[in-house]
Amino acid sequence: MAKGYFNGVLRDLTTEEENSISVTDTDIFNHALEKLRITRNELLVETDFYALSDVTMSPEMETYRQELRDITNGLTTVEEVNAVVFPTKP
Repeated sequence: MAKGYFNGVLRDLTTEEENSISVTDTDIFNHALEKLRITRNELLVETDFYALSDVTMSPEMETYRQELRDITNGLTTVEEVNAVVFPTKP
């Protein structure tokens, strides 16, 4: 029997509740893309201080940060999302 949250409490789902849950390919893709974005955003945050006005950002860091921002462009399948390789931080 599956578990699920009901009014904030984790409990066993009824068979009817379990059968009513449907996950689409779009849901799976969106979840994978969201996980990728979270990791990407964490990597960007680690280098945000380079973007401050009193810090000179190297061209390599500019490229790295742009590659991170562009990393989700053109992804259309879960397989593509899972195959993403993050750029190496300079």
